Amino acid sequence: MKPTLLILAAGMGSRYGSLKQMDGLGPNGEAIIDYSIFDAIRAGFGKIVFVIRHSFEQAFKEHFQSEKFGDEVRFEFVFQELDYLPQGYSVPEGRVKPWGTNHAVMMGASVINEPFAVINADDFYGRSSYETMAAYLNSIVGTEGKYAIVGYHLENTLSDFGTVSRGICSVDSNHYLTTVTERTAIARQADKIFFSENDVKHELAPNSYVSMNFWGFTPEYFKLSDRIFIDFLDANKDNLKSEFFIPYIADKLISSGEATIQVLDCDAKWFGVTYKEDRPFTIEKIEALIEAGEYPSKIWK
Repeated sequence: MKPTLLILAAGMGSRYGSLKQMDGLGPNGEAIIDYSIFDAIRAGFGKIVFVIRHSFEQAFKEHFQSEKFGDEVRFEFVFQELDYLPQGYSVPEGRVKPWGTNHAVMMGASVINEPFAVINADDFYGRSSYETMAAYLNSIVGTEGKYAIVGYHLENTLSDFGTVSRGICSVDSNHYLTTVTERTAIARQADKIFFSENDVKHELAPNSYVSMNFWGFTPEYFKLSDRIFIDFLDANKDNLKSEFFIPYIADKLISSGEATIQVLDCDAKWFGVTYKEDRPFTIEKIEALIEAGEYPSKIWK
């Protein structure tokens, strides 16, 4: 049973200004998502599930249901929309913001019955991260509640063109996740890294583990999410901007003892296109990886 890769691609990229999931950055118009799939196939993933919006369904299906991928992997498409809620619940009047990353994950329940990883569509995670996660997922087939997260070092995840938000991971002596704390307005200044809170700067260690939303789960995670989502909706019915994030579920499951989350060390350098200004440098980084032999110049036939 090969693991599945669930790709969160329903976001529109408001800071980037366009549908950045499909932006051609490689020498033959490859998007970051193409390299993610290429790495996943090399690592042994057998199925790719996209979480998208109906508004750009055609663009995704035209790109990812072609013969260029061969028969090494199959694709499924599921949809995240604001009104996809449990029976008896409706969208609160005035709510326009999507329900968040874990709501997107929940959309995969109908097509995933095996251990699976979750990634963002617009992040370049690096080949080794997929190999590490695939090995972990293969080791937990038939188990429940033994999850994982790829832990990146903070200094390897920053943008040169603006601040970023990162989930700072606290880890115990056995390398299990204890908490994920969201920090915003993170930036490098000289040789130090700071985040800002209430106009006060706080220093962060460069080698701090951070979540880049690369998680590993087994299928019962969907049922646990369903239960916690109902509690979340009841508690946040008057909060029109609340979001049901994956770290929120992680903290709930860790504190209740229903799951453990292994932190998988990764020294790869993340990069992505958070801002338009990131684009030319992302192209340069991909070119450098091709020149170094990490990727062929044309990844699909």
